[in-house]
Amino acid sequence: MLDRLMLDPSLYRNAMSRYAGHVQIVTTAFEGERRGVTITAACSVSDNPAMVLACVNASNPRNTIFEKSGRFALNTLSADQIELANAFSGRDPSLTSEERFAKGDWEELVTGAPVLKDALAAFDCRLVEFKVIATHMMLIGEVMGVSAGAHKPALLYMDRGYHTL
Repeated sequence: MLDRLMLDPSLYRNAMSRYAGHVQIVTTAFEGERRGVTITAACSVSDNPAMVLACVNASNPRNTIFEKSGRFALNTLSADQIELANAFSGRDPSLTSEERFAKGDWEELVTGAPVLKDALAAFDCRLVEFKVIATHMMLIGEVMGVSAGAHKPALLYMDRGYHTL
């Protein structure tokens, strides 16, 4: 059995910065409060039933709303939505949640989670699994509704900056 090595977190982060990830905003709503976070840690889990996985930072106490609500939406951003990505990234902590949401046009599909109307694709999910692993909360959702916006170039994040294809 291999001994557990303590890898330098900065070495890991620097290596992962070279990994291109699609930019998404994961959103939820609970008891009149809406929450949204820009993420790149998301992927498909299954197509039958349709399920997705999204990860949010566990150190932010406001992210516990994702578990409490039992629902979330995964909103895939296009290259022209950098301002929206920045607003939900927390780079400007002075923005309130409602100021962030005011920068986009939102609707509800099935679960009541906020869905970005002009997202490249949006997946409206019922939370079926929640687990804290190390620094992040892992959300697995069964997709209850899907919407697809105009076909445009996707927004990617790599080398600590935005890119597109």
